[in-house]
Order: sequence, then C-alpha cells, then structure tokens
Amino acid sequence: MIGSKVERKEDKKFLTGKGRYTADINLHNQLHAVFIRSPHARAKIKGIDTSKAKKAAGVIDVLTGKDMQDDKIGGLIAGWKIVSKDGTDMKCPAHPPLATDLVNYVGDHIALVVAETLQEAKDAADLVQVDYKVLKAVASTAEAMNSDVIHEGIENNLCFDWELGDKAKTDEAFASADKVVEMDILNNRLVPNAMEPRASIGDYNSSSEELTLYTTSQNPHLSRLVMSAFNAVHPEHKFRVIAPDVGGGFGSKIYPYSEDVIMAWAAKKLQRPVKWVCERTESFLSDCHGRDHITNCSVALKNDGTVTGIKVDTIANLGGYASLFATVTPTYLYGPLVLGLYNIPTAYCNVKAVYTNTAPVDAYRGAGRPEATYLIERIMDKAAKELGMDRAEFRKKNFIRQFPHQQCLVHNIDSGDYDAHFDKALNLADYSGFEKRKAESAAKGKLRGIGFSTYIEACGIAPSAAVMSLGAGVGLWESAEIRFNPTGNISVFTGTHSHGQSHDTTFAQIVADKLGVPMENIELVHGDTDKGPFGMGTYGSRSLAVGGTAIAKACDKIVEKGKAVAANMLEANSDDIEFKDGEFIVPNTNKKKTIGEIAFACYLPGTYGEIKSPLPEGMEPGLKETAFYDPVNFSFPAGSHICEVEVDPTTGETKVDTYTCVDDFGNLINPMIVEGQIHGGLAQGIGQALYENAYYDETGQLVTASYMDYCMPRADNFPEFRIDYTCTPATSNPLGVKGCGEAGAIASPPAVMNAVVDAIGTEVTMPATAEKVWKALKEKSKSAKKAA
Repeated sequence: MIGSKVERKEDKKFLTGKGRYTADINLHNQLHAVFIRSPHARAKIKGIDTSKAKKAAGVIDVLTGKDMQDDKIGGLIAGWKIVSKDGTDMKCPAHPPLATDLVNYVGDHIALVVAETLQEAKDAADLVQVDYKVLKAVASTAEAMNSDVIHEGIENNLCFDWELGDKAKTDEAFASADKVVEMDILNNRLVPNAMEPRASIGDYNSSSEELTLYTTSQNPHLSRLVMSAFNAVHPEHKFRVIAPDVGGGFGSKIYPYSEDVIMAWAAKKLQRPVKWVCERTESFLSDCHGRDHITNCSVALKNDGTVTGIKVDTIANLGGYASLFATVTPTYLYGPLVLGLYNIPTAYCNVKAVYTNTAPVDAYRGAGRPEATYLIERIMDKAAKELGMDRAEFRKKNFIRQFPHQQCLVHNIDSGDYDAHFDKALNLADYSGFEKRKAESAAKGKLRGIGFSTYIEACGIAPSAAVMSLGAGVGLWESAEIRFNPTGNISVFTGTHSHGQSHDTTFAQIVADKLGVPMENIELVHGDTDKGPFGMGTYGSRSLAVGGTAIAKACDKIVEKGKAVAANMLEANSDDIEFKDGEFIVPNTNKKKTIGEIAFACYLPGTYGEIKSPLPEGMEPGLKETAFYDPVNFSFPAGSHICEVEVDPTTGETKVDTYTCVDDFGNLINPMIVEGQIHGGLAQGIGQALYENAYYDETGQLVTASYMDYCMPRADNFPEFRIDYTCTPATSNPLGVKGCGEAGAIASPPAVMNAVVDAIGTEVTMPATAEKVWKALKEKSKSAKKAA
C-alpha cells in the first residue's frame, strides 16, 4: 500500500456535499453572536455604552472586556520565549480577548452582542456606542522603531532583538572577501484566505459542568490546553474541543483566537450555546496575517564563485500583539534556513521583531522557511550576475555534498542529494533550449526570463528536547492509538488534524501496509479531544513524519502482542512467529492465523464450556495499543524549482509560461496526494510573487480588506506544472519520509521573481503586479536614455 496512488477516501464525502463544518452545526436553544470591532488602528477606549443594544429585540446580553476581567478570564499568549542578544526576555504586551483600555488594530475586539437570531445580533450591534480617543497609528514595518510607542513599557516598539551565528567570524569572512554583494529584500504581507472562514460554537452543560467548543482548528488539543491553562476558561478535564471538517488552515488556524475564548466563556456564562461565524471581511481584518519582513542581506564571495559568508538583518512585523507562534516564526524557523542548501561556512543573522497597529502576524504556510528561501535565492541570483557566472552553475558550485552535514548555524542535515534534483530539473525544464525560446518570445514582442530556486526546509516539527531548549512552551511529539475491534476492523486515533492533508487515506495506507488489513476496514478518528490520546496537531509538515510514525509504532506493538497470542494458539514459540501480509505464520509449517482471528481471540479471556481462552496467562484482553513519538531530528526536504515567464512590456502583465519542480520528500506514501500538496503550495507561492499583498495605509487602515482589492490567483494564471522527484530517505524517522505540504509555497516565490527580474532586466519587489512591472520598465528606459 505504501507508495501507491490510492484515491482519497475523503473525496466522496466532500464531493457530495456531506462535509460537516463548524458553520453547519446548529445546537438546540442556540444563540448567535456578533462582535463589535474597532474601526481605528490605535485608540483609547473612553467608554462603551451598551444600554440601547441590551434593550433591542432578541438581545440576551452585550458582553465587554470588563465582564471578562470580572470573571478572571486571561489573555492570549505568545507560546515561544525568545531571548534578545543582550540576554533580556522578549517583551509582550497584555492581549485581552476583549479590549478594555486600548485597541491596537482595525478589527480588534471590543464587545460581543448575543441574541436569539443572527439578524437581531447584527441590528443590536449597530446600537453599541464606543467613545474613542483616536491616537496616531504606527503602520510601517520600516518605521516602527522610530515611531510612537504603542504599548506602554515597550521601548521602540521592539519585542526582541535576536541574533544567531558568529558575528566576529562572519565579519572576518567579509573583510577577506574578494567581493561583497548586498541586497534589500521585501517579503510582502499576506492574508491566509482559507476557503472556510473561522467559526466557533460554545456549549455548556450545567448538569455535568462540561464545556464543549466546536471550532475551526488545526490543533484542538493545544487549543484546549491554552484556553484552560492560560485563559482559565474551564478545567481541562471538563473541557472538550471538537474541530470537525475544516476547510483549509495554512497555519492560520493552529492557535486559539480571541473568538474561541469568548465563545466558550459566553456559553458558560449565559448557560446556552453561542455561535459565531466569521464573515469574509472580518477574516481579512482579524485572521493572523503572514510574512511582512524587511531585510538587508549580503554575501561574501571569492572570485571563483565560492560563498564564504552571509549576513542577514531583518525587521519582522508582529502586528498589534504577539500571537502564539509569532515569535518563533521569524527566529528559529527562519534564521537557520538563510543558508539554503549551500555549504556556507559562516553566517550571522539579526532579527528585530516590532509591534505595529496592524493585525497580528503568525505562521502562514511555510512559516519562516519561505522568507529565508526567498532572501538566499534572490541574492544568489544577484551574486551570480555580478560575478558573471551562469546562475545554475553558481548554485551547483556551492551545494552541500556530504551528509550528514552540520550547518554553521543550527541544523544537522541527515540526508540529501542536491545535484540529483537540480540536474533533473534542468533537464526537465530544457534549460539548454532557453535562449531559443527567449528569441521566439522576443519575436512576439514579449520579454522572456528564467528563474531558479533551490530550497531546503526543516520540518517534521519537532524534537522536543531541541525546541524546548530554544524557548518552546511545550514538547512537539505526537501520539496515536490503534484499536482493533473484535470483528477485525480498526479505529485509528491520532492527535494530528486533517484539513486537506488526506490523512484518512495516507494514515490508512500505513496501517494497511503494516497490519495487512483492507483500507476499507480502517477508520481514522481525529479532531476531538475526548477521543484518542493527547496530540500536538497539524502544522510545519509534521503530520506524516511525526504523527505517521506514531501510528506505525502503535502498529508494531499490535504485531508484537499478536505474535504472543498466535504462539499460544499455534503451539509455537513467540520468537519463531513471523508476521506478513496480515498473517501470523510458523515458518516451515502450514500453521497460521490471520490478524482478524488474532483480534477476535484477544477478546476471549475466559473459558466457555470446552472453549479455553487463547490468551497467554496474565495477558490483558483486547487488542489496543498507544504510541508516542518524539523525533530525534527534523526532516529536511529539499528541491529545485525552475520558472519561465513572459512579460508584455506594453502592459507589464506577467504570464507564468512553464514551471518545473523536482523535490526530494524522502519515501512517498501516496504520490498522487503529494502532487496535490505541491499544486496547492505552488498556487500560494506564485500568488505571493505576482498578485497578493495586504496593504495598510499610514493611518493603519487595511486598504486590501476584500477581494475587490486583494488579488487572488485564478486557475488560468497557472500553467501545467511539471513535477518529478528524487529520493534520499530521511534517517530521522523509521518511515523515511520528509514533509511535502509547504514546499511549493517555499520554493516558488523566488523562482518566479528571479524569472521576472531576468526578463525585465531590473529589480522589482513582490508582488510583481502588472502596474509595478510596467513602471519598472519605464524607469529603466528613462535611466537608459539619461545615461546615453
């Protein structure tokens, strides 16, 4: 089963409209909620008048931050402690679920109107009057440290000033370099735009004192932990979090939001179910955004093209508050990867994280890895051009070639063959024929360019000992439980969550392969904290490498117990029993038992007439095993992407003409599903490069707060992707797998932008919109005329 293109088990449900999302759930006696949100980026709340709203038809209550304070509900947290280079801890402001004194971005939460119907709640929300003293907003990432302080006690709006690497050694490399290439790089802010907007329903049972929260979460167990331990919503053993079908997450649904805390608290307070479903404009304003870096990067070079050092100085925008994974994204998920897959002997990375009056920024598909890959691949292109070297040969000259490889920063890369996937990509893309295609484009009046991007990412998050030593608040292991029912079918419980990753299929393939049971007899159970063991959720391309390995290890335990039972039934020594294709066999005999027979036998512990228990004496009945897996290292997928674009110089419009990618994901469980993951990542990465941009004006208003202004890529913006693979199995997990879910979003932005710059012959920042490219070409022409 492993390695087969098995069709997705999930598809029938979703294609026939039988998916069950949070918004589809309606509970008896349910109330509806609408938020009052700040229209200002920065303001002091002088007063909130809810009197008219409370008297409106159908209104049950209007709740404010003071009500939450009175009930001692805690604020949202930053879950990863970062220490600045001077040894001081990061500085994080209080983040109340409902603002009490200050609002810090447009869309910040102020009050909650709860009514019998949604329309009544909306009508009453218009009657809530908030008296603001509007303050000057800080909206610019570049100017944040030189602007008004937005959080009392946090000077220069600086959360931390973090460093990684050996500065002195790196300075020496630059001092002795034959050439230094420097570049300013902008990584544009993005809105995640999951197909399903966020939603939450709180439901409190006063009889059992149990609280249930239905929510659009990638990580229900962690959400429950945070809301119990830090928000003090409800004791964890009486608190159930259910994430049913979730329509995409991309990192933006890993962590609990204010709305989750508030819905759970409101249901408990009002003793009735309370439902909130986000509208799309609310999503633009209040979902955590991604990226938003400004970086100065430089590389030290020898004349022969060897890179001897790299320096990175980044300002990372955290938005109005520090979200749960916001502080690790621009540090440990970013800094170690600025080396790319190159053998660079010394490096220094400095990151200053700043607060602005914009929506919080947190993990978004790739989370730090796309930002790192973008800067190294953009400056490698520039360096090759300044040295007069072929860009492909320059990259190959600096590849890592011996494994395991200890980088000069953090990671020990266990496996890889970077020449293999790069050479394969060059061949598939017909690099040698590019000049002919360029001439053909020129004959049509078009500018043609080719761009390269190689990447490596550290995923399979993560070894607990490593991440906790670097500031993580929890270990990042994973759990699984395999439960054989007496009739031979299997329930698989996992702590990961599937919201597009096809776990129902790939995890079933692992179990079918390990235990020899038909896939149709295997059911995956996830997304409910009351079912199965505690787990750490789905993000960071960890589900297969960590969660899948936990499942495999639980299967191994099933087989070991099965051998003991089979030995007793077959009158053999358990050490002699072999298990293959779902059968326990005594070698060199015809004695055997199927795993179904063994499973049934495990539920017969007693004696009935002449039938005696097949279980060995002292063995517990049942066939159920649990496993926890904590990886010894990250996994390190890598690959090579090549993009060709055509640019119309009269309009600036860029067309992605061909796109080739060759990735090394280790062993593939299901190549068809991997291909789908690549397609999705490429769409998002190309979207960032050419179309998407979250733009705030100087007053902190989100100008791109709807699809009228925020441009999303469409199907006809993409060519047919050429996709292929190489394989060096991971040694950090027994399945030999590496993550694949984020690779497309990591590799494609620099591939596309390098192609655009190659085509037009001048620099341009992401997104390379038609207007921006047209202006760049006009400026280039004007400069050329002046020079002449």
